[in-house]
Amino acid sequence: MGGLGSGRPTGSGQRLAVEDCRSLDVNCLRRHGVLTNGWSGGWHWTRNNKSVASISVIGGRERILLMYRCRLRGEDWEEVNEPIPIRWRACRFGGERPFFSCPGVVNGKACGRAVLKLYSASRFYFCRHCYRLTYSSRSEDSFDRALRRANRIRHKLGGEPSLASMFPNKPKGMWRRTYNLLLDETVGLESRSDERLLRYAARLSADRNLRKGPKRRQAKGYWK
Repeated sequence: MGGLGSGRPTGSGQRLAVEDCRSLDVNCLRRHGVLTNGWSGGWHWTRNNKSVASISVIGGRERILLMYRCRLRGEDWEEVNEPIPIRWRACRFGGERPFFSCPGVVNGKACGRAVLKLYSASRFYFCRHCYRLTYSSRSEDSFDRALRRANRIRHKLGGEPSLASMFPNKPKGMWRRTYNLLLDETVGLESRSDERLLRYAARLSADRNLRKGPKRRQAKGYWK
């Protein structure tokens, strides 16, 4: 169900970002009990509290099985059953952590990377290395990164991620020194973003003056 892979670009030469693909997070599956032998059910993706896609999953400790329908651009719907091996690694201070063993095969070579997330950039769920996925943040300039960092701090403190919003008050239990450091960092980051806006406004003003300049000179010469 859900049409995973439907309409996704392939072979266009433009690299997709991980944010453009639906993903499976092994830790999220674990929290919901999917990595338990005998578990079976559906897995859903939502947007604005509405389900936009779903697949069927047979869970297990050593392996899960994904079952879904997929349609690539220009092709018919296809039933896909994809087994995903699960690895467990011991933690330094006790316990263990699960990882997907990527089932991807690229240029005849099996991947097998231990990863936390798999992505549906095409027919199957592979790791981002197999699909050569990038991150949206890599296309940002330094000003965009500064603003994103500032918005993240605002959100962490319980505020709205916006320059137009009041900076949030100190959360209960946070050290005043820590709060002041975050406030100073946010002011500095947002000042960099303001700097870009000022540069952009100055460039627009200069371009407008250049466009007006030739017209004025031409009109003056005409009436001589």
